[in-house]
Amino acid sequence: MHFVTFEVNGKAEIGVLSPDKEFVIPLQAAEQLYCGGTTLPGTMLELLDQGDAAVATVQKIIAKLDASCPKLALAEVRILAPIPRPRKNIFCIGKNYVEHALEFEKTKDASVAVPKVPVIFSKPPTCVVGTGAIVKNHSHMTSQIDYEVELAVVIGKKASRVAKEEAYDYVFGYTIMNDVSARDLQKAHSQWIMGKGPDTFAPLGPSIVHKSAIPNPHDLFIKCAINGELRQNGNTKDMVFDIPTLIATLSSVVTLEPGDIIATGTPAGVGVGFNPPKFLNPGDEMRLEIENIGVLVNTIEK
Repeated sequence: MHFVTFEVNGKAEIGVLSPDKEFVIPLQAAEQLYCGGTTLPGTMLELLDQGDAAVATVQKIIAKLDASCPKLALAEVRILAPIPRPRKNIFCIGKNYVEHALEFEKTKDASVAVPKVPVIFSKPPTCVVGTGAIVKNHSHMTSQIDYEVELAVVIGKKASRVAKEEAYDYVFGYTIMNDVSARDLQKAHSQWIMGKGPDTFAPLGPSIVHKSAIPNPHDLFIKCAINGELRQNGNTKDMVFDIPTLIATLSSVVTLEPGDIIATGTPAGVGVGFNPPKFLNPGDEMRLEIENIGVLVNTIEK
């Protein structure tokens, strides 16, 4: 199940992609047709709050799909970020792939570059935009905009002091996030929120894929191309700290709630890692892809 938030005729709704990924099925309309009533909510956060009950209803709808199913061609709608405005900051993990840690720290010594515990920072909800949206260049503040393709985990139920062995029970699904970064601001401030937190610096989507469709999130290819040039080409198996460790670490001090997002870090190939660096320019296209999830495309403001 690929859950999406979409806009049609100026109204935002939630739906799922059809099995061929060519149509959006509006969930409330489909439930009305197949179930004779509506229990599903109108927003993704409300659906996540309903938890397993909502998933079971969607599964019933999908099982009944036929020619009468209400559906909209992707060309008829605008796909928004699946969670257009998270309730709180996105949790982000720094230097969580060995090769990226080495390129970021400009060293070949993994004992120096690779963190011993997860490096955790956050991005404000105002960073979030959907696929196809323009990423602001913030030229009044930065001249070193960079990209980072990341697997993002979406939490499905309240989690506090979760053991690693139980962590996946609290996951709803997975999506893609671009951890857009202003490297000059990141370097200038000891805390990273100025470099990581500018408006539009967290493109998210295009969908949330339910965890049942991704039994092993630690064996997915993860890629980023800039203007067609492949820059990042990794696999999620190369994370330093796996998803259960991240959930256990965060939930040891913060209560995670439905709709919370954990961006799990980026592989090597970011712009700052090249010599000379390859920072983004106005009009550049960023095309991010993660296996079994989809493609997230955004352009830097001209």
